[in-house]
Amino acid sequence: MNKFEFKNLVKGLKDSLKEKAFFKNLRKEVETGANGTQDYVLKKGVNKDSIATTKQ
Repeated sequence: MNKFEFKNLVKGLKDSLKEKAFFKNLRKEVETGANGTQDYVLKKGVNKDSIATTKQ
């Protein structure tokens, strides 16, 4: 391996590590059940304010 190939290899590894760190820091955590996506609360009827189940 000559000097030119070695420099390119080091530069490529450096760039890939920088990119991985960049994406790792920008990743956002997702809130489960945000905006009513997990549970549905009944608003009318006998079972008002109770959480609906998928079993019917």
